Amino acid sequence: MLQKMDEIFDDFQTKLQNLTKQADVLSLKSSVIGKKGSLAEILKSLKDATPEQRKEIGPKSNQIKQDIEKNIMAKLQEIELKEVNAKLAESKLDFSLVDSVKDLGLQAGGLHPVSQIQREIEDIFVSMGFDVLDGPHIEDDFHNFEALNIPDTHPARDMQDTFWFKDMEHLLRTHTSTIQVRGMQSRKPPFKFVGPGKVFRCERTDATHEMCFHQLEGMMVGKDITVGNLIYFMKTLLKEIFKKDMEVRLRPGYFPFVEPGFELDIRWKKPGKGESKHSGWLELLPCGMVHPNVLRAGGIDPEEYNGFAFGLGLDRLVMVKYMIEDIRHLHSGDLRFNKQFKAY
Repeated sequence: MLQKMDEIFDDFQTKLQNLTKQADVLSLKSSVIGKKGSLAEILKSLKDATPEQRKEIGPKSNQIKQDIEKNIMAKLQEIELKEVNAKLAESKLDFSLVDSVKDLGLQAGGLHPVSQIQREIEDIFVSMGFDVLDGPHIEDDFHNFEALNIPDTHPARDMQDTFWFKDMEHLLRTHTSTIQVRGMQSRKPPFKFVGPGKVFRCERTDATHEMCFHQLEGMMVGKDITVGNLIYFMKTLLKEIFKKDMEVRLRPGYFPFVEPGFELDIRWKKPGKGESKHSGWLELLPCGMVHPNVLRAGGIDPEEYNGFAFGLGLDRLVMVKYMIEDIRHLHSGDLRFNKQFKAY
């Protein structure tokens, strides 16, 4: 068995040297150390080995797995570096011009604050093992309502809340929860992913509400998932964004796609003077344990798996982080506002 493991590792190294695409590297990794990989197949016979043999085989297999992981990581970084260098070579950019632009008194542009916070959150969740998914702005009734356990009589289907197309079968998505449905349909548990995007609601605008705004949906599905898992990931996210521990609270809330459902609030000091007058709780995101009907619509057996889901309002998070008092500033196109987020 020890000899076979050495042969598998040698074969892995030979194949890895010739790969030039990240997808092929990940596929090779799965074929060797995945649940049904060649190394796992060999270790199935470990039960027939003697105690002395197990003492040798166990550490050996762990060492091989670690070596494979290191080689995979190095290869992925090598491929990524080559791709970046190739793109830079094609773009013909002259980075020496940056200093010249500064000398001329010209200013570079910058990312919109919503784009900044979205990229930051994506990086945080990727570091915790989440995938990042996307979905279409124009959705059908099944993905936007039916698969999310929203019946025909639910108020969210009314015209004052939803932008329907003339065929009354398609609409501008009202939430990024549609990405959850498509994510479940394309994956097998366990999995966890987030899906950021723009959403649309036919409602009156004010300082904290807009017709067009941004959300980031998240979902984790596996076995024995609890509310404790949900709170952990939310607290970790907020701590990374605000660079400090944030005080949060969960309030019971009704949402058709989760049971039980919660509203997660954070302690927020509103812009202005006076701690007691301007501090309070800000509703940040609805969340909860995924409803069994939603799991079934995504092709997942709720008797075997469960999970949590949440929908984070990116615009409101931007308002909290940058102390912005009116959400309409984010979509006004006012250069006086946007210049505050320039690159330098």
